[in-house]
Amino acid sequence: MTTESLIILFYILVLASYLGFELITKVPPTLHTPLMSGSNAISGITMVGAILACNELGYSTFSKWLGMLALVLATINVVGGYTVTDRMLKMFKKKK
Repeated sequence: MTTESLIILFYILVLASYLGFELITKVPPTLHTPLMSGSNAISGITMVGAILACNELGYSTFSKWLGMLALVLATINVVGGYTVTDRMLKMFKKKK
């Protein structure tokens, strides 16, 4: 990989991080639960890709470790997302 392509990839990472932060801070609380469900679906896709990266022949050991890290982080994101969504949905249920 050339230095130019690394700079472009880093630029995309920084731009996506900034845009994601700006977008998330402007989401009203009523839209949080549906967006969290969408985020969990995307993390599920990340988990499938990470599993493939961990098991695929021909990848370097470093790539497999990155796949394992992605799998762990995506799993934490999915579990945390479902926990937060469950807590938010419980707020709308009537108490007995």
